[in-house]
Amino acid sequence: MDFTVKKLAAGAGTFLSRAVQFTEEKLGQAEKTELDAHLENLLTKAENTKLWTEKIMKQTEVLLQPNPNARIEEFVYEKLDRKAPPRINNCEQLGQYMLEAGNEFGPGTAYGSALIKCGETENRIGAAERELIHSSEVNFLAPLRNFLEGDYRTISAEQEMRITQSEFDRQAEITRLLLEGISSTHAHHLRCLHDYVDAQLTYYAQCYQYMVDLQKQLGSFPTTFSSNNNQTAPASLSSSSAPSSTASSVPLCIPNCPIAMAGSTDYKVASSGTRKARVLYDYDAADSSELSLLADEVITVYSLPGMDSDWLMGERGNQKGKVPITYLELLN
Repeated sequence: MDFTVKKLAAGAGTFLSRAVQFTEEKLGQAEKTELDAHLENLLTKAENTKLWTEKIMKQTEVLLQPNPNARIEEFVYEKLDRKAPPRINNCEQLGQYMLEAGNEFGPGTAYGSALIKCGETENRIGAAERELIHSSEVNFLAPLRNFLEGDYRTISAEQEMRITQSEFDRQAEITRLLLEGISSTHAHHLRCLHDYVDAQLTYYAQCYQYMVDLQKQLGSFPTTFSSNNNQTAPASLSSSSAPSSTASSVPLCIPNCPIAMAGSTDYKVASSGTRKARVLYDYDAADSSELSLLADEVITVYSLPGMDSDWLMGERGNQKGKVPITYLELLN
């Protein structure tokens, strides 16, 4: 929902004008209205709505902008009706440093190229964060702020109405109409909350996809380098020790990605080509066809015909299943 502060303010003004008109028409033919239990309950409900709206709004602002000095600066610019100067966020700053370092070390080197890829991804995440902040401000914070500065301010004027009885009679009806609209306010805030959650969902989905793409790109770089910084294949995967079915440069694999396996799940150990491997990191099996791993344990591994080069079959006692090769250091 594409709300704007101007539209919301106009809507609130129209509603209030209608309430005033309705009240003035009724007061000429009705007796004075006194506060009753129903109105008191509505006042309590409005006060609670104001209290929690303030807390939710303030904490949302803290979440979107953790720097208190930056929040104060934005508040000052808002009160001056001026646009705050653009500020680079943390992800964009990190991305800029990575890009500069990558170009300094040389885009042709593995480390320099990897830094550039990481920097580009951090910049994308920074842009997504900027869009989240903008969307949250327009679709979530602005309606809440409009309620506090508009409808509730009119409602709170009821306390001053008690000073003059004649003014109280007129304002009490206006206040009653606004208070009875609190349920509509809750429904409106609920729709705004949906927009805020949708914006967060989009942001985190973008971050996840950016990191998945980056992980795939980094998989093409070797993990070890010779003393002259030329790219070399890892020793555990060199041609002298790696099985013929395993590629010498192994791309990084997402552990939970689905892998199609030929044949049944009752795998048999090949008569030759088995090797020992030390596990580098813990790994949780995604399904029954995979084998969970613990760092530093030693297992037996081998390859099957038609098997994806990113995976090997692993055995530990009576347990066996697929294991990602990037989690292993082949020993023999």
